[in-house]
Order: sequence, then structure tokens, then C-alpha cells
Amino acid sequence: MPQESAEPRVVVIGAPRRTRRAPAYYRPRTEIDEQTALGHTYVRSLMRSQLRAALSVFAVLVLLVGPLPLLFAAMPDAHRLEWLVLGFCLYAPLVLLALWYVRRAERNERDFVRLVEDR
Repeated sequence: MPQESAEPRVVVIGAPRRTRRAPAYYRPRTEIDEQTALGHTYVRSLMRSQLRAALSVFAVLVLLVGPLPLLFAAMPDAHRLEWLVLGFCLYAPLVLLALWYVRRAERNERDFVRLVEDR
């Protein structure tokens, strides 16, 4: 048998072609569906952030609307002022407060979905 030339063997090392995905049972969506302790923590985190937004809006609302009866009681014959304050001065801040709350709640839900879907 003729001897073949003994060339050194070349090994090419590159990036792996396939990466392993996390097992399906480890995904947060599965944790929530199976109601595990980790899934409960995820949902509790969402509920806590939504509650924080609601309590913030409630506090601002109490500070904004709460003193009005005292103000109206201090001025007994100011019916026009009452309607002016309730109709014009209070309407815009309430709408802005509602818009802020809706945007905050949607942002909380969007962050939660991003967390659960591993994006």
C-alpha cells in the first residue's frame, strides 16, 4: 500500500449553527398557566403595579376634589362660582388624570406581556 502524505489535520472552529432554546416548561407563560409560585409572583407583580397607579390617581383626585365642599361652604352665596369651578376648572384636570391612568395601565400590561413572551 502506498503511503499517503501525512498532512496535518486542520480543525475549523466557528460559531455554533444552532443554539439551544430554554425548555418549554421554563417559560414564564407556562409558569402562569400552571399556577406555580413563580407564575403567581409574575401576576402579583402586575397587580401591584396596577394598584400603585390606581392609588396614585386616587390620591391626586382626593387632593383635587376633597377641599371643594369646604371651599363652597365658606362662600354661601356663590352658586355661579360653584358651577364655574365644577364645570370648567375641574373637568380638564379630571380628563388629564384619566388619560394618564389609562396610559400607565396600558404600559404596565405591555411590560408584563413583554416579560412573559420573552421578547
